[in-house]
Amino acid sequence: MRLLVYEHVSGGGFTDEPISSGVLSEGFGMLRTVIADFKAAGHSVTTTLDSRLARLNPPLEADCVVPIFSSRETQANLRKLSEQADAAYVIAPETDGLLQSLVEVIEKTGVASLNCSASAIEKVSDKAVFYAFLRKLGAPLPEPRMFSVTDDLKEIKKAVRDSNFPVVFKPSNGVSCGGLSVVRNEDQVAGAVDKIKHESSGKHFLVQELINGAATSVSLLSTGSSVLPFSLNRQDVTLETPEACSCYCGGLVPFDNPLRARAFEVAEKIVKSAQGFKGYVGVDFILTEDEAVVIEVNPRLTTSYVGLRRVANFNPAQAIVNAVLKRKLPADIQSCGYEYFSKVETSNPQVVALQKIYGMDDVVSPPFPVVETGAASALIASHGATLKEASVRFREAKKRVLNTITRGK
Repeated sequence: MRLLVYEHVSGGGFTDEPISSGVLSEGFGMLRTVIADFKAAGHSVTTTLDSRLARLNPPLEADCVVPIFSSRETQANLRKLSEQADAAYVIAPETDGLLQSLVEVIEKTGVASLNCSASAIEKVSDKAVFYAFLRKLGAPLPEPRMFSVTDDLKEIKKAVRDSNFPVVFKPSNGVSCGGLSVVRNEDQVAGAVDKIKHESSGKHFLVQELINGAATSVSLLSTGSSVLPFSLNRQDVTLETPEACSCYCGGLVPFDNPLRARAFEVAEKIVKSAQGFKGYVGVDFILTEDEAVVIEVNPRLTTSYVGLRRVANFNPAQAIVNAVLKRKLPADIQSCGYEYFSKVETSNPQVVALQKIYGMDDVVSPPFPVVETGAASALIASHGATLKEASVRFREAKKRVLNTITRGK
């Protein structure tokens, strides 16, 4: 088949503004790996690339790479390129309805969409609406309290005063760790609200109890009626108070935990209960000592893909095609070893060093020198028969990248 794959961060959605190096490494990493898997399955792939990246000639196996010079042309480019494809796949955040709007563009062209439906994406993009849905299902969740950034600060403090600190403040329409803060006392409330104002365009935010446990996600495949949870993944997340940045760093696939079956059960129930979920879906959890607590649903490809593709005994990109277009799910799922992946902060590499890094097997996303501050971020994923072996190989790969950049100077 002729496939169009669009990843918003690296694919031209930020051409008119600075790109966060950490977010870029995740976006390009997903783009590169899913294209490689589509190609391995025999498909022809077209993609787009931010012109700042395109001129660096990064390692992509796409048959056609279209450079994008202005993000204002995003939807027009999607329409035009979709007309030449049999199916299209969009990777983008749900923030401000972005993923939903891009999928709607694909759906209106008549080309087959490999994404969850736009209506399903809309249902889970607003966390307040999503938590109401979870409550009806009886799923375990941290009970949210809804506020507006325009609410009187004294009233917000009064409302959370009786809460069991620490609590989490997060935008209602956010993704990942954008605008998120851990608030440990009343004095930090103002800073948390200001952070949401600066890092989110939405007006509403949630306050929830901070759940102690392991941050994880479940990866699922769905035909729209049948659902298959196939991987429990550890998430390495750093949660900070308002003056610092909370962030997602990487993770481990698979994650061995006694609550794996329980997380699978809850995730499957959620995805089955929401119409329009098809293809790949991720459900985030906090695993406590005795429960899998739901945090959110990601109706799209997630960064865990860069790890699970190396441990799954099937091609997950082709499995997305099969689930959506053929309504078939993989059988006899097995996991082969472990994959540890993480972002690595570096200085901007010189071109010669960057080209050497392109050839390193464990580097999923190279540290592109496109940030004016001089900071860059690589995404490294290393495989091993054991967790220890994967970790050792990761450290070796990280050392090679950093040494290459240092020598390149």
